[in-house]
Amino acid sequence: MRAIAASLLQGSELYREVIRDKLAHARESVLIATSNLKDLQVEHEGRFASVLALFSELAGRGVELRILHAELPSRPFRASFEKRRRLTAGGLSLKMCPRVHFKAVLVDDAWAYVGSANFTGAGLGARGEGKRNFELGLCTEDFEIVDRVKALFEAIWTGAECAPCRLRSVCPDPIGEPETRPLVRLGRARRLRR
Repeated sequence: MRAIAASLLQGSELYREVIRDKLAHARESVLIATSNLKDLQVEHEGRFASVLALFSELAGRGVELRILHAELPSRPFRASFEKRRRLTAGGLSLKMCPRVHFKAVLVDDAWAYVGSANFTGAGLGARGEGKRNFELGLCTEDFEIVDRVKALFEAIWTGAECAPCRLRSVCPDPIGEPETRPLVRLGRARRLRR
């Protein structure tokens, strides 16, 4: 056991730190793990807009964007995604694993949020105090924490956890399968990028 430097945040502090102060200023990469993925509204260019507008801007700057999630994203998320050519053309990669329940955001392999909040408006979005979930999360630049969170993310992302998985037979989109098979669809016509 060792001491680490971390901030314990809750409520609107999570939105400010995770979305506004870190994710929005990513330079290289953003990795997100969540069990629930919705089209949360965030402050973007002086107004509230879909987080996908922010992702599109980040993708345009060359930031790698990957989301690992447990179930099909919400309909509003899928509809907003379909409108963003930069993201549908590969600027945002999504993979689904029904066993993903951890919530994490990694920015530039140097900073991590780990906590209870899903990537939703009630979890990490800019919702008002009376509508926001009661969430807690730790934010840190501790290299060991960042590395451990990234290692779990990558193990799931690459399919390393698929072979021993006992839910593989009911998995809607086994990650470890060959890339030639059809992918889970987002919306009507687009496919998730691998």
